[in-house]
Order: sequence, then C-alpha cells, then structure tokens
Amino acid sequence: MERIQVAENISFSRIIHGLWRLSDWNQSEQETLSLIEYCLEQGITTFDHADIYGSYTCEELFGNALALKPSLREQMEIVTKCGIILPSKNRPEHKSHHYNTSKKHIIESVEYSLKNLQTDYIDVLLLHRPDPFMDPAQVAEAFKQLKEDGKVLQFGVSNFKDHQWHMLQSYLPFPLVTNQIELSAYQLENFMDGTLNLCQEKRIPAMAWSPLAGGAIFKEEDEKAIRLKATLEKIAIEIGDVDIDQVLYAWLLNHPASIMPIVGSGKTERIQKAIDALTIKLNHDQWFEILQSSMGHDVP
Repeated sequence: MERIQVAENISFSRIIHGLWRLSDWNQSEQETLSLIEYCLEQGITTFDHADIYGSYTCEELFGNALALKPSLREQMEIVTKCGIILPSKNRPEHKSHHYNTSKKHIIESVEYSLKNLQTDYIDVLLLHRPDPFMDPAQVAEAFKQLKEDGKVLQFGVSNFKDHQWHMLQSYLPFPLVTNQIELSAYQLENFMDGTLNLCQEKRIPAMAWSPLAGGAIFKEEDEKAIRLKATLEKIAIEIGDVDIDQVLYAWLLNHPASIMPIVGSGKTERIQKAIDALTIKLNHDQWFEILQSSMGHDVP
C-alpha cells in the first residue's frame, strides 16, 4: 500500500477506512476487530472518526473492538474530528445543533474521544467544520496544549476553504497537516474553487470524503448522474474488467494532489475494490472525459 507523508512523524495509508457508519453495520466487537485486522493486513492503517459519528457511538464501538487486541494500536493512525454539536440522547447536555470550537470544548472533545477509543493519543485531530463564531486564538491555545500534553500529535481541518485555512493557520505555531474535503467526479466544487489548489500549494495531502458521491451516480436520479454513469461505464470497458466505482476511485487517485479517498464501508469486498483501484491508470483523455461529463460541457 502506498503511503503519504502528512507530517514529519506521521504517514497515512493512501486508502483510508472511514467509520462514520460503524453503528449501522450491526457488528459484534469481534466482527469489528476482524474488519480492523483485514484493513491492516491490506495496508490500510489510517482510520477516520469523528466524535459525532453514530450519534456519538462509533468511537466507542471501535475502541471496544480495539480493546480486544490493544497491540494493534501501534500499527494504525487514528484521525478524529470535533467542533460540531448535535442533540443526542447519548449526550443530553447538547440541546441544539451548532458549532463549538472554544478551547474548553476542543479539549473536552479530545478527552471524550480518547476515552471512547481506548487510546492515550490521537494521531491527527481535525476541526470538523468552519465555525462562523470561531475564536482562532482559542483554537490555537487548545491545539498547543493538546500537543504539549502528548494527547494529539498533529492537527488539521475538514471542509475549510482557502481563506478559512489561512486565517486559522496564521494563529498556529505549527502547520496544519491536512484538509478533509468532499471530492468526487460528481462533486467538483473543491476542484474548482481553489480548495484543492491550496492543498497543493502547501504540499498538504487532502483526505477525500464521499469519493463515490454518496451513491448518487448509481442511483441515477438526475441528468448529471445519468451522463456521468454512462461515461464511467464506457471507460471501465476501455480499462477492462473493472467496476465504475473503481473508476471513480482511480479518477481521484490519478490526480497529482496525492488525494487519499476515505472508504466508508464495512464490507471487505467494497474495501478491496478501492485497494485494487490503486493499480488503475487513466490517461489524460479518460480523466478529462470524466471531468467534462460531470460538468456537462467541454473545458474552456
């Protein structure tokens, strides 16, 4: 498995396993452990979480499975996110949906994640969403304290645009190491508005959430999805013996920005398809044919 250096002391597997639906998979602790072991055996060592996933349950489910074989912690990188508040019976103190990136909340969120994940450190902590009420000085204080205490090794953001990135980075004494953003052949916003360009400028690899566009292409519910699916099917035939989801992964993996797709499946066969996509090479004609099919017109 190819590895991407995100910081001096941390590298990620090129394919990342996403756990946001873990609570929906209805797995036993042993089944989740087996899935973790499968990923590690295939070279997928980076696992993506957030405190809110599964209404604040997914980190604990993962941690309980990891506790069955704690030695696996040394073989993996755990990424988690904080900053979104959701009303939940599991967190009755949360009364409304909003953002909180205060120093107090960030530190409390990390303590909560450490407890649930049953680990004493997080490899990379991300702010989950840009907060319009953010005090970047407080974020910097929280990050510095967590780093000094050894509870978080590195920090990044998720869903930040370039101006939001620059603003937060200006308060920090160390670099943000990644931006987790929505990237797919169906959703082109971050390709077109400078968000991915900033990652390339700063030599920061991007984590790609929803690389299969949440299944929109397979549902064919709009003109773009229908058009794009036809193009993907054509190119899958040209490549030979691949599925269109693998072409979607390959479209991201072939981009020079070292994009790291997050695969959010509990099925080993789906994870394996993403791994196999690492070997698929698209030529320029094929890459731009997919782009233009998504746009609905030729490039300028």
